[in-house]
Amino acid sequence: MHIGQVAARTGLSLRTIRHYDEVGLVRPSARSQGGFRLYTEADMARLMVIRRMKPLGFTLEEMGELLSITDRLDDTGGAAALQAAEREQMLARLGHFEQATRERCEALRTQLSRAEEFAADLQNRAGQLTGGRARLPP
Repeated sequence: MHIGQVAARTGLSLRTIRHYDEVGLVRPSARSQGGFRLYTEADMARLMVIRRMKPLGFTLEEMGELLSITDRLDDTGGAAALQAAEREQMLARLGHFEQATRERCEALRTQLSRAEEFAADLQNRAGQLTGGRARLPP
């Protein structure tokens, strides 16, 4: 797939996808003869992991670490070569990411709840000040 197709499917901008290539998070699997980036479904899956991590506040370094861990654990040829201690360490780190994700999701739920309360307060205030005629859009 060309970068435009990837952008359309992931909802990421061309600039963002290029940036992820430049920092080494998701390199295109190939280049066309004209030098255009070409992406595979596996590349798309990596971009989707990053897209899901970004709103949770993970850094580019953390994203790279998680992708590295999952690459190593998913590599069927290399997985057998992993020492048991190294595999356990990677699984523990993966568990850390899972826990951090749960905590960050809970924090976002709290923020959303507070924002919805605030929106309702504003709507009530607008109604009181206008005698119930004005209503803020939901």
